[in-house]
Amino acid sequence: MNPIEVFRAGVAGIEADPALKEQAAKTLGVWLSHTDYAAYLPQIRWQIALGRWSDLLDQFYQVLPFGTGGRRGAVGIGPNRMNLWTLGASVQGHCEYLRQMFPGKELHVVLAYDVRKFLDGRKVYNPELPNPVLGLSSKDFCKHAAGVYVANGIRVHMPPPDGPRYYATPELSYAIRQLGAHGGLNVSASHNPPDDNGGKFYDERGAQPVPPDDQIMSDLVEQVGEIRHLPWDEAVRSGMVAFLGEDMHKGFIDLCRRQSLVAPPKFDEIRVVFTPLHGVGGMTAGEVLDAQGFRPIPVPEQMTPDGQFPNVTKSPNPEVPESLDRAERVAREQKADLALATDPDADRLGGLAADGQGGFHYITGNEICGLCTWFKLDQLHRQARMPPSPVVITTVVTTGLVTRIARHFGCQVVNNLQVGFKNMAEVLRQFEETGGYEDVRARPEDMILATEESHGIMAMPQIRDKDGAAACLLLAEQALDEKRHGRTLVDRLRLLAEQFGYFRNELINIAMPGIEGKTLIARMMASLRQNPPKEIAGLAVTGVEDLQDPEGRFGPIKGATDAAGRNVLVFTLGESAKVVLRPSGTEPKAKAYIEVASAPRAVGMPQEEWDETIRETDSLGKNMGGQFLRLALATVGR
Repeated sequence: MNPIEVFRAGVAGIEADPALKEQAAKTLGVWLSHTDYAAYLPQIRWQIALGRWSDLLDQFYQVLPFGTGGRRGAVGIGPNRMNLWTLGASVQGHCEYLRQMFPGKELHVVLAYDVRKFLDGRKVYNPELPNPVLGLSSKDFCKHAAGVYVANGIRVHMPPPDGPRYYATPELSYAIRQLGAHGGLNVSASHNPPDDNGGKFYDERGAQPVPPDDQIMSDLVEQVGEIRHLPWDEAVRSGMVAFLGEDMHKGFIDLCRRQSLVAPPKFDEIRVVFTPLHGVGGMTAGEVLDAQGFRPIPVPEQMTPDGQFPNVTKSPNPEVPESLDRAERVAREQKADLALATDPDADRLGGLAADGQGGFHYITGNEICGLCTWFKLDQLHRQARMPPSPVVITTVVTTGLVTRIARHFGCQVVNNLQVGFKNMAEVLRQFEETGGYEDVRARPEDMILATEESHGIMAMPQIRDKDGAAACLLLAEQALDEKRHGRTLVDRLRLLAEQFGYFRNELINIAMPGIEGKTLIARMMASLRQNPPKEIAGLAVTGVEDLQDPEGRFGPIKGATDAAGRNVLVFTLGESAKVVLRPSGTEPKAKAYIEVASAPRAVGMPQEEWDETIRETDSLGKNMGGQFLRLALATVGR
């Protein structure tokens, strides 16, 4: 029996669409027979011999989807993995897109890369056999991308590969705007596991493209046949590759420092611990904090850039509390007031705040949103620096505390956006081009901040993505200001709850990996669309919004990327509770966002009564999360 028939027999028992199995068989046949893929044959034949059918099916049933501004996933062999072929095809499609968008222009782009290197930590491949993807680093991917751009006549700006500098995601956005480039690419998988990588594309405004532009680019990527490419040395010799100097980096640091809202700390006035979790944040957030006088205390074993994240617990993601365990140890040893962390590409932040009683409170993403919104608005109000038409921007999955705070300060609010900072950047683009977005009238410089529960802050219109450096400065200055008034950030969270209401937010991750998981998530979403729940945890569902509804507020679907981004269901339960469900755009899971809010604390309400309000709100949020998880899993027989 030939290898393809062996494969067909092997995947017969796997629950998946038969058409996808057949597509995998056909693609596998091409890789087994075409000379372009000869280097991969030893590993593929080994997988077949061992009967690794689930792995092979997932590697070959599709081309790694191009969405959310690019491709991201496990590095490996096959079209559904990140490798030089999938990145090269993406870049070739981007070249075609740029020529279409800017006809007749002399095109140039900015490239950046993070610290990743593929070492097959998942043990997918045989270490005794040749493996073309083993050892591939983000730098290798970036150099390959540069060769594709140059071969297509497009100039490249990038950090010198032999230098010490990595560029964080927000720094790439800044450089694109400063250089007037037509787009950019960051080779990064952000906070994904060590064996992942990706390529995320940016437009001329330093933001990720939104529909319909992202669909146009996706279609061009899918149409790629031939990938034009020059070897790295030849691309450099062509004179089409320019290396970014320290002046660009200094400009970024200075811009972040200009967002300062309070006087710098005096000697030892506040103690702040900082870790980049082995990523690039030491070169952005760490430098900003140091230059602004905070003299951050390092977490020694996590300061070195290392794409294997060897000294990080669970995940290099500050959204995961366990990732800050070593930062907490240092904070306790140093009697610190605050510990801050950035993710590998330094666009997210996380934190631990001293509670004033010897302990530390993990600051959730929604709490970061509320704290930063309140602090910046309060400071601008006190200093009479509020712009004429202040605006706060957030998304449908983010705590309603942001909206209550913003409206208290007289701000206009955009709070109905889909997930992702590209949608917030699109609001700024509309401010630039039309003077408003929906019923909000404003200019980009009227934006106070844009924020989302995913531990992200966009603090200024000069950078069109979330930025861990400016966000770390904002949170550090808030901790400093509270300390100057005899309080902690934990005290401020209590005061915000009393003034604006106590919000309980839960994030439920429904993990379903592989092709089987993709099928189950699609079935779950379809079932809940057709038969939405009538009640959750005893609360009646009073409204259901399907963001894919062509009759809804987002209008007709603009393409596959738009459909994917709008694959969101919003269940409203009265005026103070909601559940939002969506598949993750970057990981094999669905996410359910639960929110319950109380009314503000009434004047004169006894502490015992307020404490009971908080307990009841917490209990209701927990029950809603548990019941909704059971309800969602039941739709797929789990």
